[in-house]
Amino acid sequence: MSAIFFGASSAWGMSADQTFAHAQNSYQSKNAKALAEDASQLHSQNYILAPYADYWLMLITLSTADKAVVRDFLSQYADYPFADRVRGEWLKSIGKRQDWDAFFDELPNFKREDLAVSCYALEGRTKRGDVIALTEGKVLWMSTAEQPANCENLFDLMQASKVLTQDDIWARFRLAMQEGKDALAKTIIQRETNVSKAELKLIDTVYQNPQVALEKKIIPFKSHLGRALNFYAIDKLARKKLDEGLNAWAKLMPQFEADEQLYMWGRLAMQAARRHDENALSLYAKVKNSQLDKDELAWKVRAALLERDWSLVLSTIDDMQTNQQEEQAWRYWKARAYKAQNAISKANVILMPLSREHSFYGLLAQDELGDVISGPPSNYVPSENEVAAVQSQPAMQRALELQRLDMRWESRAEWVWATKDFDDSQKLAAAELAMRQSWYDLAIITAEKTQFVHNFVLRYPAPYRETVKSFARENGLDEAWVYGITRQESRFVTYAKSGVGASGLMQVMPATAAWIAKKTGFTDYRQSMIHQTDTNVKLGTYYLRYTLDLMSGQAAMATAAYNAGPGNARHWKPKKPIEGAIYAETIPITETRQYVQKVMANTCFYSSRLGTKSMSLKQRLGIIIGDSNPTTVTNDDSDN
Repeated sequence: MSAIFFGASSAWGMSADQTFAHAQNSYQSKNAKALAEDASQLHSQNYILAPYADYWLMLITLSTADKAVVRDFLSQYADYPFADRVRGEWLKSIGKRQDWDAFFDELPNFKREDLAVSCYALEGRTKRGDVIALTEGKVLWMSTAEQPANCENLFDLMQASKVLTQDDIWARFRLAMQEGKDALAKTIIQRETNVSKAELKLIDTVYQNPQVALEKKIIPFKSHLGRALNFYAIDKLARKKLDEGLNAWAKLMPQFEADEQLYMWGRLAMQAARRHDENALSLYAKVKNSQLDKDELAWKVRAALLERDWSLVLSTIDDMQTNQQEEQAWRYWKARAYKAQNAISKANVILMPLSREHSFYGLLAQDELGDVISGPPSNYVPSENEVAAVQSQPAMQRALELQRLDMRWESRAEWVWATKDFDDSQKLAAAELAMRQSWYDLAIITAEKTQFVHNFVLRYPAPYRETVKSFARENGLDEAWVYGITRQESRFVTYAKSGVGASGLMQVMPATAAWIAKKTGFTDYRQSMIHQTDTNVKLGTYYLRYTLDLMSGQAAMATAAYNAGPGNARHWKPKKPIEGAIYAETIPITETRQYVQKVMANTCFYSSRLGTKSMSLKQRLGIIIGDSNPTTVTNDDSDN
């Protein structure tokens, strides 16, 4: 047996697993010499993941590597998902060095989305004389996403060439302030030479307490920044306290130009709509649809839905840009508006293709069509040979090995790379393979990507069946609904944890879990138990029952409560009875709106899959009983 020397960490006769672990440590400590020796050893052991050691070595030597070496690496590992990451890092490296010939030779091979690479590409094209490149940079400019540092070089060129105008600067500043990104807003506005340091400090003042800023009149109107900050202060105040925002606007409105007034009316109308205020449509009446942005138009439709003003629903959707009109929501509600006006044939032209889309709105479209459409398509079941063929592919073998080593991110990257060009039957074979590995999230993600041939058993897996059924029965819950919630919460990943700390299959918050444990006499409960399947489902189903009881048995409201809290779900309750689909559509928090829609659609699919309670989506959503004395909506959410 040959021996390999590993410098200060010598190792003789290590297994491939041990050598690979050593390579990981060498990479993390940026020890190129040791990593090179690890890579050599792994190749001599014919280990399937040996290329990853080469990949890590390339990453830590990329800045000094010869061009030919990098090109050889990219050629050798062209069929690996990490090749494009290396290519992207190399493009940034040579872009930083302004080596535009090498940059543009390699750029056509880059397949990923990377803002830094995009900015270098436009900068390079500009410096090579491409007069259109700077204009294309406006798309990157008009974004509130955090931009890589090198994008500022592109924006400098745009501003110097007067492609980036003062109007563009103020437009992006306004967007950043609307989204609460005050640090970004300050960076943007520093491109405006007339803004002083003292004025910049006003941004923080207004951001922290817009009401005080307005009441004490500390924001001057003489500067462009002052006017913009007064807009922002009124807008932010109206999100939380609509009446006070409207009062502040009434006092300050005369100091603004006519076009500025229209802008503010659009913002106030949207804030009123998001709060389900009965004056929302009268505020919208002050502005033409052509003067509203995408979010403002969306909320005008929602306000019209709450008032059952189907003519306004239809005319507002018709005034949307084509790409917005083509969104599922607005296709469905346009069809409903046609039906309300007895234009059945026009409605069906929209509903028929929509009903073939396996989604919340697709199911609602099916409900509207009734007996006009046929039943759901049959499941395509991949053969053993198809599963074996997928499993034998090198990328799949690497994904399996990486998962064995608990390298989940890399395993997923290999999986996505392997399946990206699969046809529908191959995708379903891959989903079946994932299911056999208990990779339920990958099974779902892969099965959902099919276009023409589907398998709803793979799209809607039902693991831990006995546990879920037992606790659903114990709490008097529809098993399909419990699965619908769990699929949306975690994709059945037991170790899942959200950014706010919710954990486990049903994503129970630690404080909620402790409260439930105390309430139910679960005396030996410890927080470490929250990821245990039985414990998590026990806690989650108890809380789901609790929210259902609080919401008087309304499943749509209870679903909203499970995601956003019972207080919010009650705040969104209408004054008059409305159908559940409108309740879901008019939830102010984007995340919760989409959550409710997906969970309720999931529940329908699971009901069919499990053979449980047979109900249409429209029946499940039901009619939300009105509340003559609803509490005010207080949620502050800037999404559409």
